[in-house]
Amino acid sequence: MVRYLIPVVVIVLFFAETEFSLFSPIEWQGHLIYLVPRFLILFLIFMAIYYDRKKAMIYGLIFGLINDIVYIDIIGLYTFLYPFICFIAGSTVKYIHQHLVVTTTLSLVLIAIIEVALYQFFALIGFTDISFAQFLNTRLIPTMIANVIFLVLLGGGFKYLLEYRSYQRANRSIL
Repeated sequence: MVRYLIPVVVIVLFFAETEFSLFSPIEWQGHLIYLVPRFLILFLIFMAIYYDRKKAMIYGLIFGLINDIVYIDIIGLYTFLYPFICFIAGSTVKYIHQHLVVTTTLSLVLIAIIEVALYQFFALIGFTDISFAQFLNTRLIPTMIANVIFLVLLGGGFKYLLEYRSYQRANRSIL
């Protein structure tokens, strides 16, 4: 039963992103700010660090493709970014400590990389015409703040779930 918990969490987070994105944009002090929830990729980053990089990349590939098909109609953007970010997260674990604060910081850096890469791609193809300074103030910083709040609330739970599942998998292989 517990082995189905990770796929269920991934699916719930995928749909939760959609629900939370309905609250964006928010008007604040006369400006529109965009909060982009990145719940799924945050969980996949934790999965790559605390559980299994290969499985995180597979989930990233599948849900990146679904995200491309359902939301942006440009096949390949999230399909490439999600597994790539999981690969980077899983690879850096060899060089850093797996403490929750370090993992959270790494996750936020990787979210910033995703956001900047998406902005650069959309600017390149002419889909957006806002300046980088405007992108920084209206999208990147608010997105980072929203995702910090999400990680503070659920990052410990993610770590516990993935370490518990890893522990169960290790005990099952011993028997």
